Amino acid sequence: METVIVNETVVTLLQDLGIDPSYSSKSLTALAAVNSKYLRDLKLNVSTTIGSGKLTRKEALMLALAVAVNEKNDTLITAFENLSRKEGATDEEIGETHAITSLMNTNNIFYRFRHFMHNVEFYNKQPAGLRMSIMMTPVMGKQLFELMSLVISAVNGCEQCVTSHEHSVKEQGADEHRIYDAIRLGAVIKSLCVVI
Repeated sequence: METVIVNETVVTLLQDLGIDPSYSSKSLTALAAVNSKYLRDLKLNVSTTIGSGKLTRKEALMLALAVAVNEKNDTLITAFENLSRKEGATDEEIGETHAITSLMNTNNIFYRFRHFMHNVEFYNKQPAGLRMSIMMTPVMGKQLFELMSLVISAVNGCEQCVTSHEHSVKEQGADEHRIYDAIRLGAVIKSLCVVI
């Protein structure tokens, strides 16, 4: 039997995301049952990071979509795809967001392994042998591509990829404030994925 959540914070959070207010999850139900202060914090954190002054709303929503894809959260994937489209994201940009997230999962595992091996000469001399043509001319532009790659690499905990993409996104003209806001957004959306 599905529990109906009667909690104003939950209802407005879901409405803000374009999710049916009757949606329920075990975490939402548990938090709403005790009127957890965390729900208010989460709602404020989501709205604050999506409304960042250093990211356009479209960019913020596409970065949020990338994290939802990374976490395989179908409810949030649908929500952030819809919200991104309302801000002008094209089908090509939405598809590319899915592709970048998948590619970063490949790279994060591969390069994290190399890093874990503490510069074992054999592994570092081997070519990666991985196709990455999407990196050459991304539909969304190189800076957002690099920023999205950085956020997913941070969520996945790949130090080598984080360092590389942070350097690349700066080369594309992003400053540290923009990078910081993107990483904060990634962290908040990851926490949202746990609850939704």
